[in-house]
Amino acid sequence: MKINPRSGLASLPRPGDPGYRLRRSVRALREALEANQTKAIQKYFKGLAPADVGDILRKLDQPELAQALPLVADDQRTEVFVYLPMSLQLQHVRTLNRRESSDLFNGMPADERADLFMRLTEEEQQRLLPALAQAEREDIRRLTAHKEGTAGAVMTSEYASLKADQSVEEALLELRRVAPDRETIYTSYVVDDNRRLIGVTSLRDLILAEPHARVRDVMESRIVRAKVNDTQRAAARKIAKYDLHALPIVDDDETIVGIVTADDAMDVAARESTATMHKGSAVGELKESLLESPVTELFKKRVFWLVVLVVGNLFSAEIIENFEDLIATNVILVSFMPLLVDSGGNAGSQSATLAVRALGTGEIEVSDWLKILIKDLSVSFLLAMSMAVAVALVGYWRGDIIIAGIVSLTMVFVVVLGSIIGMMLPFIFTRFNLDPASASGPMITSLIDAMGVFIYFGVASQILTMYQGGL
Repeated sequence: MKINPRSGLASLPRPGDPGYRLRRSVRALREALEANQTKAIQKYFKGLAPADVGDILRKLDQPELAQALPLVADDQRTEVFVYLPMSLQLQHVRTLNRRESSDLFNGMPADERADLFMRLTEEEQQRLLPALAQAEREDIRRLTAHKEGTAGAVMTSEYASLKADQSVEEALLELRRVAPDRETIYTSYVVDDNRRLIGVTSLRDLILAEPHARVRDVMESRIVRAKVNDTQRAAARKIAKYDLHALPIVDDDETIVGIVTADDAMDVAARESTATMHKGSAVGELKESLLESPVTELFKKRVFWLVVLVVGNLFSAEIIENFEDLIATNVILVSFMPLLVDSGGNAGSQSATLAVRALGTGEIEVSDWLKILIKDLSVSFLLAMSMAVAVALVGYWRGDIIIAGIVSLTMVFVVVLGSIIGMMLPFIFTRFNLDPASASGPMITSLIDAMGVFIYFGVASQILTMYQGGL
């Protein structure tokens, strides 16, 4: 089949090739859709991995997506669909009739299907459920019953299970039979007659074992597992710590109810990292990506903390007003105020970032606060002294020895105090079951700004009074 060169699709580099540009691919695809070059588009899609097709399709508008998605090969269409952002998935599903929706849902992985189902309105859910196969209906009800943020809410029920008294040969035949419908067969879970988890084995171990050996002889009875109500973060940490392909999820009776796969754990880690960064900048958690979030949501997620911080900064203005006479007679002090105050805020933000990240990844626990405090005191003092030397030289050059003494001593106080506050606030938040990421950079900066202004003019007042009294 000869592809019409006008489409531009034939000459485009593939993802991973030098010179590949997503924007060019999207533009060429739009031109091909507009020219109705169906066969050219189908051939182009066949040459790409589903994830790469998803990257291109997610840039299309809904009418364009409705035109392009059916041109993806039947055996890849559902896989491509799950790579689309949730908002685009919802828009597309709402354009389908009930039969088309049920066909799409029946072909999706269990966990992805449950996530999409939960985003539908109650009316849409009730219209869709009767059209789904019985197994898929029950699976959706089971997976959507778990609280958001728990391991149960992110798990999939498409795991491979074996019996302990099966021979290895029988186990391999069983895995071959169920493989098309399972998320992974690299790890299989050995259960008893009540589906209680009693062991785990890998495909590698089964292949290397004698065909007539029993599964119980090759399984590992020391099982890393998580409970359905454990947090997704805890499940992801276990997968990373023990280098697992998947983590079995059990209920209170040790009955296996699903697995969390490594790719799901990566998604959880990415969401956690994004949420932590947002909170660290005093931004609420976004439901969609930045590009897809409406203006009203972005406004709501940012306005609260900005207003709170404005109110907090009024304390700095109040402090400055109380030192009006000092400032009037020593105007040069004003020029150093931003430098000193910002240095304390920057040091505090650095310490807070280190503490939040370490607490979030499990590197440290709340009980380690004293060790961290002692270490941070040493580090912050060294930082403060280095910065004090630099600012003293500037103070002497722009003023005199008295100004140099004031700014250098203030630098030591604000940097040390800022570092301690920044390092300890995440521990305090964690101790009271609050998210340590809420001890955000803007919040710490505003707090230290007010304290820094007070310290600066307090030090200046004392030193200038002593100097003038000595005179």
